[in-house]
Amino acid sequence: MDHTIHVIARIRSDFHTKFGIPRQSGLVESLQAEVIFEPAYRSAEAVRGLEDFSHIWLLWQFSQAVRDSWSPTVRPPRLGGNRRLGVFASRSPFRPNPIGLSCVRLEGVELRGGQGPILHVRGADLLDGTPIYDIKPYIPYADAHPEAAGGFTDTAVRRRLTVDCPGHLLRLAPEAKRQALLGILAEDPRPSYQDDPQRVYGLAFAGTDVRFTVSGDTLTVVEIVPAEDR
Repeated sequence: MDHTIHVIARIRSDFHTKFGIPRQSGLVESLQAEVIFEPAYRSAEAVRGLEDFSHIWLLWQFSQAVRDSWSPTVRPPRLGGNRRLGVFASRSPFRPNPIGLSCVRLEGVELRGGQGPILHVRGADLLDGTPIYDIKPYIPYADAHPEAAGGFTDTAVRRRLTVDCPGHLLRLAPEAKRQALLGILAEDPRPSYQDDPQRVYGLAFAGTDVRFTVSGDTLTVVEIVPAEDR
């Protein structure tokens, strides 16, 4: 039996393209975003008590990965794109139902005029405009499992880079977004199978185009161009 699932909100973030979005939520805590409810769900009563929780779960749609078909196996980028795993043993967006799950920090609930309650969150790994299907509070005693095994992610190398960004370039980024930008770059936005020190990559973030190279464990920012100057 098919059921209809409704979009209740959308995320407002600084990512307008997929490149550079952290691979998981919470990796870059300084990333700020807002959850904007759809008109039918703009009810202060619907979020009553939510402000008492420090973290929330967002259930959302991989809106750029909607397909008519699916494959039982995928190639996780963390494994270099060469090894296949079952789709249900991965967090690949290419699933029978393109649904994602993110745990984010709830910074506050704002009652803003005609837009209803706005949820201010940190650490979201979502493209701007991503449809959100549901919001649930994170409950530490039930949701936290420090002893859990992480499958292939326990052995896959998580590469964190040293970021070299000259001050005169960093000042071209919005001041409130600089810490988040450095955090994104440190997480190595490149596909894991690419390792060309001569290649210049471009990251669109918070109204800027950031261009950088990577050699070894050092990422060097070579240019930051405000979007209006492109």
